[in-house]
Amino acid sequence: MRQGSIPGAHGRVRSLGLLGDPVLHADCAEVTDFGPKLATLVEDLFATMYAAHGVGLAANQIGEALRVFVYDCPDDEDERHLGHVVNPRLVETGGVVVRGPEGCLSLPGLEAGTERHDEAVVTGFTVTGEPVTVRGTGFFARCLQHECDHLEGRIYADRLTGRRHRKLMRQVARASWHH
Repeated sequence: MRQGSIPGAHGRVRSLGLLGDPVLHADCAEVTDFGPKLATLVEDLFATMYAAHGVGLAANQIGEALRVFVYDCPDDEDERHLGHVVNPRLVETGGVVVRGPEGCLSLPGLEAGTERHDEAVVTGFTVTGEPVTVRGTGFFARCLQHECDHLEGRIYADRLTGRRHRKLMRQVARASWHH
């Protein structure tokens, strides 16, 4: 196995921002420097995501208001999707709208039925500046939409209304991590 071939192997686990942290509601800045700092950020994102047992993580969740996210997420056919996107743009959603359980590392231990499209296409760049297009279906499409939302300053709770939103906010108020 090549040295450094496991994403996050050289990364540092960083603390996760929790609901209420202002950076989670900030619109993230475009990445303009595709140098070593960006590569380190991507490694840290993978290390932090794996340590927290997540399937995706956006840079603002570790306090960096930059347009970057990583993922290691299965789709509904259990095919693994592994990668990262710098300056992502959700360019297409389609298929049916499905209400499914959705959680977030910034709201640990909680989830709520959230509506998402069953298909999603994200364009952006790799850590080295190469163009990339990522297509997802099912659970992976949900992940792509969720991470793109983060970089726009939105969390899944912002998509909930009425009874679902009130129920989640009651759970947040009782959560051990909520201050």
